[in-house]
Amino acid sequence: MLTLPDYPWNSLAPYRRTAEAHPRGVVDLSIGTPVDPTPEVIRAALREAADAPGYPTTHGTRALREAIAAWYARRRNTPGLDPEHIMPTIGSKELVAWLPLLLGLGPGDVVVRPVVAYPTYDIGARLAGAEAVPADRLSDLPAEVRARVKLVWTNSPGNPTGTVRGVDELAELVRDARSLGAVVASDECYAELGWGPWEDGVPGILDPRVSGGDFTSLLSVYSLSKQSNVAGYRAAFVAGAPDLMPNLLNNRKHAGMIVPRPVQEAMRVALGDDAHVAAQKDLYRGRRARLLPALEGFGLTVPDSAAGLYLWATAGEDTWTTVGRFADLGIVVGPGSFYGAAGEGYVRVALTASDERIDAAVERLAAVSPVGTKPSS
Repeated sequence: MLTLPDYPWNSLAPYRRTAEAHPRGVVDLSIGTPVDPTPEVIRAALREAADAPGYPTTHGTRALREAIAAWYARRRNTPGLDPEHIMPTIGSKELVAWLPLLLGLGPGDVVVRPVVAYPTYDIGARLAGAEAVPADRLSDLPAEVRARVKLVWTNSPGNPTGTVRGVDELAELVRDARSLGAVVASDECYAELGWGPWEDGVPGILDPRVSGGDFTSLLSVYSLSKQSNVAGYRAAFVAGAPDLMPNLLNNRKHAGMIVPRPVQEAMRVALGDDAHVAAQKDLYRGRRARLLPALEGFGLTVPDSAAGLYLWATAGEDTWTTVGRFADLGIVVGPGSFYGAAGEGYVRVALTASDERIDAAVERLAAVSPVGTKPSS
């Protein structure tokens, strides 16, 4: 029987109980699950497509794939994407977990993932019997490891760090991976949530400035969960890699990995409506603007965090000490150690709470000094 590590969030339970005992209620800033309503334009599309007695296709409807291609051209600076090389997925986490196996990786093969990273990249390697190795640049790896690299994950904007990889850095990664004959899969699900210099978007792996216009062995992975508040729909897709897509499609057909037909139609409509995405981003921008100075006032430093739904923060102490100090205020944050050894000493603070709960967190943080005592008057 396959035995995977315990789900990391289980270890947060005692701190969550402490926070939930706060007399003014808990503020959960630990998990990045959307809390705002799903836009009506998307719900209406789901309702209209609810009469779906037949099986949907694994490849997705042609109309959906054309909408995704148009979205890449409009929002991701990637024109000319063939709808044949696009496929909906049951959320992006499912693809992250199963991609190494679907690509045929196994013992002896190496999956490279970011140094500070979402844990599912490692789990996907383990499901395939491959080895996960942390590295932000392939040139950092020993020659023996480089020779075994078959899949490289990049995540920009990054979870949990909010780091954005620029065009030159991504292009270098593509060149190095191609020299090794490795696939590059780019997890880009926070791409619409850039801040400051990235307000107008972040570069993606299929951007011609990165890919050179050649999508061979390059996969872009995207989810509508964050931009459209449809995490419950499990609405995502993968695009690119004309050399790989036919076999990925065939393998997923055999495994029954199919996005429901009503969800496919909701995705199609969502991808054609930029207004709701801009409105949601404005909500997150406001929450970020209030929460960031409150964290800094509490004695935390917030590096990176240039995009996405999280503030990656450190107080220069043990991760769990920081988690405990937040829990005493009734606030739950994500331990940085969940994201690899390099995350020790950090916490991930999500923007995915209502305005009322964000304001409650800001008030509580402002009421105490960095050492947790009442400030002198």
